[in-house]
Amino acid sequence: MRLLVTGGAGFIGSHFVKRMLAAGEDVVVLDKFTYAGNPANLPEGIDCRRGDIATREDVDLIGRVDAIVNFAAETHVDRSILGPEDFVRTDVLGTLVLLQAAEQLSARFVQVSTDEVYGDVEPGWSSREDDPLRPSSPYSASKAGGDLQVLAAVRTFGVNASVTRGSNTYGPNQYPEKVLPLFATNALDGGPLPLYGDGRQVRDWLHVDDHCAAIELVLHQGEAGEVYNVGANEEHENVELTKVIVEHLGTDPSLVRNVEDRAGHDRRYSLETAKVRSLGWQPRRDWADGVRATIDWYRDNRDWWEPIKRSGGFREYYDKQYAARLS
Repeated sequence: MRLLVTGGAGFIGSHFVKRMLAAGEDVVVLDKFTYAGNPANLPEGIDCRRGDIATREDVDLIGRVDAIVNFAAETHVDRSILGPEDFVRTDVLGTLVLLQAAEQLSARFVQVSTDEVYGDVEPGWSSREDDPLRPSSPYSASKAGGDLQVLAAVRTFGVNASVTRGSNTYGPNQYPEKVLPLFATNALDGGPLPLYGDGRQVRDWLHVDDHCAAIELVLHQGEAGEVYNVGANEEHENVELTKVIVEHLGTDPSLVRNVEDRAGHDRRYSLETAKVRSLGWQPRRDWADGVRATIDWYRDNRDWWEPIKRSGGFREYYDKQYAARLS
């Protein structure tokens, strides 16, 4: 199988690429190499092309493929609030362009989406695949738009496509704007840990290896037109995660700073995952062990994240997002 992985130089995408290569698949990567696309995430010798999924010419240059797995997306909620336009272009228009290519090639298509499309979930409830979509941010709204393009392409054009909606994914190589790598690297540098609001937001934490295993399973066994929730049922508050980071690294607790919450911040996400588990998937990484191993990875791989945090682009974003809050 010749497999196109879009966004393959990003966090989850690069882990999936390595998994597919280990399985003996013929993998080609298409990545725009925005701030979060890092060539250092990919193994040497990989067939990697620079291009934009929203530009049909860039997609067509890949040639014939048997399957497309779409990780390419603008993904960070905070950035979507600062500037939503890129999110609509990549997450909605880009998905449409890839679906058109999949239709022309008769290729299998998997859209990698997010639990955030369901919006806030009340205590005692877990989102099911047929629940209404109630996105709260420009990011989650753009991902919901991409999901709906997929389901429409299945019904109208017969594209062999499925959607996965993953919960809050963590692990090595995650760009340090997300809470775990941001707090871990800030703690290692003796910087503040800016915790939004009271820190009681609940997320279902899913290790990247478990997430990729589920996507691979849906690629091979998922049904066209079906959505598959992927979550570990490991619900923890952000304040609990912060405590683990502080204690594991021996950080001064006074570095934790409760700052102004972001606009529209969802309180809780939770997924019902019976459908993907019925295919034979189950998470294997324990949350506490997985989080500590991830913290250790950032401690031991400063050469990966220090150049990112020293860059002008990261500093500009960080100051825009946190300077006023921390002052």
